[in-house]
Amino acid sequence: MLLSSIYSFLLAFINCFSFKVSCLESEFSLEGDYLLGGLFALHEVQHATPLFSPEAIECSRYSFSKSGYQMFQVMRFAVEEINNSTTLLPNVSLGYEIFDHCSDTKNFASVFSFISKNDSIKPKEKLNNYQPKVIALTGPYGSTRTITIAPLITMDLIPLVTYGASSYALSNKLQYPSFLRTVPSNKDLIEMIIRIIQWFGWNWVAFLGSQDDYSEDGLRLFSKYIQNTGICLAYQEALSQRANYTLTLKKIDMLNINVIVVFADPQYASSIIKAAIANNIQNKVWIASETWAMNQQLPREPGIGKIGTVIGITERLLSLPGFDEFIYKERGTTDVNHNDSADSEVKSNSKTCNQDCDCCTLLTAEEIINENPTFSYAIYAAIYTIAHALHKALQCDMNECHKNTTVKPYMLLGQIKKLDFPLNGRQVKYDDNGDPTVSFSVIHWHTETDPPRFDMVGRYDTYPEITFTINNSLLSWHNNGSVPFSNCSVECKEGFSREPDGFHSCCFLCKKCPRNSYVDYSRDPYACFPCAESEWSDEGSAKCKARSVVYLQFTEISSITVMISATCLIILLFAIFFLFTYNYNTPVVRSAGGSMCFLMLTCLIMSSISVFFFFGQPTSVHCLLRNVIFAFFFTVFLSCMAVRSFQIVCIFKMAAKFPNVHSLWVKYNGQWLFVGFFSVIHLISCVLWMTVSAPKAFRDSLTFKDQIILSCEIGNTVTISIIVSMGWFLGFLCLLFSYMGRDLPKNYNEAKSITFSLILYNVSWIVYFTAYLILKSQYIQLLNAMTQLASIYGILISYFIPKSYIMIFQPQKNTPAYFQTSIQNYTQTISRT
Repeated sequence: MLLSSIYSFLLAFINCFSFKVSCLESEFSLEGDYLLGGLFALHEVQHATPLFSPEAIECSRYSFSKSGYQMFQVMRFAVEEINNSTTLLPNVSLGYEIFDHCSDTKNFASVFSFISKNDSIKPKEKLNNYQPKVIALTGPYGSTRTITIAPLITMDLIPLVTYGASSYALSNKLQYPSFLRTVPSNKDLIEMIIRIIQWFGWNWVAFLGSQDDYSEDGLRLFSKYIQNTGICLAYQEALSQRANYTLTLKKIDMLNINVIVVFADPQYASSIIKAAIANNIQNKVWIASETWAMNQQLPREPGIGKIGTVIGITERLLSLPGFDEFIYKERGTTDVNHNDSADSEVKSNSKTCNQDCDCCTLLTAEEIINENPTFSYAIYAAIYTIAHALHKALQCDMNECHKNTTVKPYMLLGQIKKLDFPLNGRQVKYDDNGDPTVSFSVIHWHTETDPPRFDMVGRYDTYPEITFTINNSLLSWHNNGSVPFSNCSVECKEGFSREPDGFHSCCFLCKKCPRNSYVDYSRDPYACFPCAESEWSDEGSAKCKARSVVYLQFTEISSITVMISATCLIILLFAIFFLFTYNYNTPVVRSAGGSMCFLMLTCLIMSSISVFFFFGQPTSVHCLLRNVIFAFFFTVFLSCMAVRSFQIVCIFKMAAKFPNVHSLWVKYNGQWLFVGFFSVIHLISCVLWMTVSAPKAFRDSLTFKDQIILSCEIGNTVTISIIVSMGWFLGFLCLLFSYMGRDLPKNYNEAKSITFSLILYNVSWIVYFTAYLILKSQYIQLLNAMTQLASIYGILISYFIPKSYIMIFQPQKNTPAYFQTSIQNYTQTISRT
C-alpha cells in the first residue's frame, strides 16, 4: 500500500513535467530570457487531513480564492511592465511559471519543477555549475507554506522573495540564507499592535490565532514584547477550523476582555468574526492583523456592526498605475477565447500541474480590481526587486544589458542584498535579515456604509525614522464615541499605590500612601516611597514637598530683643562688679559677701554669655556652650548664695549657741570649702554629661510635617537630672537659710530678696520645662534663653541692685556706725525676748 502511494506521488510529479508544453500555453506561463517562479493560492484547502502516505494534490478541487487570483494577476502585470520598460532591463525579457499553491504539505511538485535542471534535480551540484529552471521566485502566501518549501529552495541559494510570509523565524539567515520578503515580519507587526494597545491605554487583552507558524510566531513574539509594558495577556488560544468558537468567545466575555487581537489567516479570522456575530458578542475592539485587515467579505456580514469596533493593520496601500487597464485588457482577451476548444484542451491536460483554474475566467475585471489589495504592492515590489538585481548582475545601462553574462541565482542574491531603490514613492531596501522597511497603516472599518469603507486613521514608519501616530478624531467608537475600557483594574488615583490582586500584574487594588511617602508610577507603581528627611507629604501624595528649615534667626525681632536684654544685663553686671570693687571695704559689700561677691558676679556674667548661643543655626558647639556654661556657672552662683545665707544665720544665731562650730567654720573658711565642694561635684557632673551624651544639634522632622526644626537635644537624661537636681537643691537651701534669717537686722536681712529671686528662678524654669514637654517649636529655644535671663535678672534686681543703690544714692547707710546701730538694736531685741 505504501509503495503504491509513493508511486502515485512520483507519477503526479512526473506528469507535471510531461505536460509542461501544455502548461506553457496557459496564462500561468510566459517565455523569457530569465524565468521567474510564482506561487499563489488560487484555491484554499479549508480542512487539511493528516497524511499517512505521500500524496500530491489537485488544487482546483478546492474552494476558489478571488484574492489569490488578484495576487496572481499582480505578478503578471509587474512582469509585463518590466518587459515593456526601456531602462530597467533593456533587450532582456522576463518569463514566468506560476503554480497554484493551496496546501502546506502536498504542493512539492511545483517546487521540484522550479529547482530542477533539465527535468532533474542534483542536490550536490556546485553553485557555480548549477542553473535551475528559475533564477528567483516569489511566494507562496503564508508563513507555514513558506517554511515548508524554503529549505528546498534556499539550499541552492535561489532567491526566495516572498510577499506574504511574515514569520520572524524566517529572518534567521543561518536556516534561510536566501530568503527575503517585501512584507514586514511578525516582529514589526506585533510591535505595531502593542503600540496601538498602549496608545489607548488598554492592558487587558485576548490573543486569538490559528494552529500554524504564522499565529504561533505572533503569539510567541506578543508574549515576549508585552513584558515590562503593563499589558497583560488575559486569554490566548490557537484555534482550528473545528474548534469550539462559541466557548472561546464566552470565556473572553466572562473575563471582561474588551480588546481582542485576531492574529490569524483570513479563513480563521472569518470563522471567529462570524461566531462572534452568531453568539451576539457585542461592543468589543477587534485588532486585525494584516492578513484580514482589508478583507472584502467580512465587513458585509449581516450584524457585524454589533460586535464593536474593528481596527486593522495593513501595509501602506499604494496604487499600481496601469493595473486596472491591464486587468480590463486581460479580461477582454479571456472572454474572447473562453470557448476556444484548444484552450479547453490545454486546461484539461494541465490539471496535474496545479496550473488549472476553471473559475478564474468567470471573474469580471471589477471583481478582480476591487479585491483585497493588501499584498498587491508586496508582490509588485518582489518582482521589481528581482528585476533590479538582475539589472545589476547583467551590468545594464540605460540602453542595453550584457546578455552574454551568465547569471546564477546566488549572484542574483548578492545583488538583492545591496538594493536601495524607489518604487511608487516608497523606498525598497532590505536589512541584514532580508526584511524590508516598515510602512504600516492603521485602518478603521466603517461597516455602516454601503459598501463598507476602510479609513486610514494612523501610521507607523521606520524609514527614514521611526514615527507612530493615530488621529483619535477619525475613530468613531461603538462606546458612544469614547475610547472603550479594557483594563483588569481601574487605574489608581494620584497618591494611591497598587496592591497585587491575583496572578496578572494588571489586576490590583489601590492603597493610599501614608503621610511622608509618595507613589511614583514611572519608578514602581506598587510601592510607596518614603520622602527624604528634608521633604514631606500628606496622605495620598504623588510627590514630596520641600520642608522649610527653621531655627532662631539673628534677625528676628524676638531674638534681637533677647540679645539686647542679655547685653544690657552683662553691662549692668560689669558695672556692679566695678562698683563693688570700688567700694570693697564698705559694710554693704562685706554684708553682701565680701570677696565672694566677685565670684557670684563673675558666674552671673558667664551665665549671661550663654544666651548668645541660642541664635543662628545650631551646631554641636553652640549646643554645648548654651547649656553647659549656664548650668555650671549658675550652680556655682547658687552655692555661693546658699553659703552666704547660711553664713549670716551662723553669725547672728549659731555663734551664740554653738561657738565651737562657729569658730571651726571661721578658722577653716567653711564658706569656701562649701562652694568648692559643690563646684567640684557639679563640674564632675558636667564632664559626665558631656562625655556620656553631650548636647548636640538635632533636626526635628517629626513635630511638624512641613518643617524641620533645628534645635539642641538635652542629652543623657540621668546626667541632666543630676545637674538640675543639684541646682534646685542649692536653691532650696537658699530659701531655707533666708527663712531662718528673716528676723535679722535690716542691713543683713536678705530673706525677701533671695526669696523673690529664687521663686522667680523656680517658676521660670518650671514654665520652661512644662512648655518643653508640651510644645515643639523653634521658640522653645527662645523661651530657654529668656528663662536664663529671667533667673539672672531676678538675682540682679533683688540682690545686687538694692545694694548698689545704697552705695550710690544712700552713702550714709554704707557706714560702720549705721551697721553697728542695726546690730545693737537687734541684740537688744533678742535680749528682751
